[in-house]
Amino acid sequence: MHEWFLDYMGSEKCVESFTNLWPDADVYALFDFLNDEHREIILKGKNSKTSYLQKFPFMEKHFRNYFPLFPFAVEQHDVTGNDVVLTSSHSFAKGIITSVNQLHICYCHTPIRYVWDLYHQYLKESNLDKGFKGYIAKRMLHKIRLWDSTTSNRVDYFIANSNHVAKRIKKIYGKDSEVIFPPVDTDKFETESNKDDYYLVVSRFVPYKKVDLIVNAFAQMPDKKLVVIGDGPDMNKIKAAAGKNIELLGHQSFSELKKYMMKAKAFVFAAEEDFGITNVELMACGTPVIAYKIGGASDSVIHNKTGILFDEQNTKSIIDAVNNFEQNKDKFDPIEISKHAESFSRKNFEINIKEFVETKYGQFRN
Repeated sequence: MHEWFLDYMGSEKCVESFTNLWPDADVYALFDFLNDEHREIILKGKNSKTSYLQKFPFMEKHFRNYFPLFPFAVEQHDVTGNDVVLTSSHSFAKGIITSVNQLHICYCHTPIRYVWDLYHQYLKESNLDKGFKGYIAKRMLHKIRLWDSTTSNRVDYFIANSNHVAKRIKKIYGKDSEVIFPPVDTDKFETESNKDDYYLVVSRFVPYKKVDLIVNAFAQMPDKKLVVIGDGPDMNKIKAAAGKNIELLGHQSFSELKKYMMKAKAFVFAAEEDFGITNVELMACGTPVIAYKIGGASDSVIHNKTGILFDEQNTKSIIDAVNNFEQNKDKFDPIEISKHAESFSRKNFEINIKEFVETKYGQFRN
């Protein structure tokens, strides 16, 4: 069971591995609007079993407007014919109803961020922290929070995608979890030892990614070039902050993106991310990562060996980290960085997931 299928992103790459391991398994979702290419990759060409929401008007583009209906919709999936239910959950999937004779394992990408630790930030950024609309939104999120907390008891075993998420599962649900890092297609990247003289950012331009902080930091370091790849709602804000040493390239094809990733002096990452697959992809190219230490980056980046971890989400901390890197850049070996990235490969993920599920199912049957 996966929340919904719209794109081919990090959580869908996990489902891709699940269908690699169990190609005959039934796949459920609230709704499914995959294109043919992604359907072949993720679901091996099959259609998922969707909820009644699939037929709602404008669901594909405006699905967030229907969020209050998602808890009820996920509970309508009838999975009684399955011995094991594996949920890929970042919000509602884990709420599926199973019986005492079914084993429910949840691969948790994160507890619902906008009802827990990003609750107040979400309300402010959506202009819902005041007024009547704000009151309605707060009531709705309160109900989802209660439902989310209650449905954690429907899960027999949690798997967290990072130690950071494992701590959040413990804090929010009071449950222990096993950490299995998500799959990274490291084999799609080549190690490049001959780097060019620029730093790189690859990101969606949304507030929590903190791209504006990185751009502001490099605006104060005019002797250092920064290349920024991506797009999103914060584009105008980022353009306004960019100095002459900062190049904004917008969205790029994968082939072009890979060239920039391979040749960058270092990658700069300022978000508090649940795991951060992009960090590992850069390291697969032999590129060091300068990252905010809170979140998944602390699992993937080894300080002073595969990159630099900085302490605060502010321009000074980023500037200090870049200067630290400049003083020690000869210590970072692209070959060793690339070897480290291999530990997060899809092959390792599938070995670990298969072993976990089969072990827990064996114990469950006994």
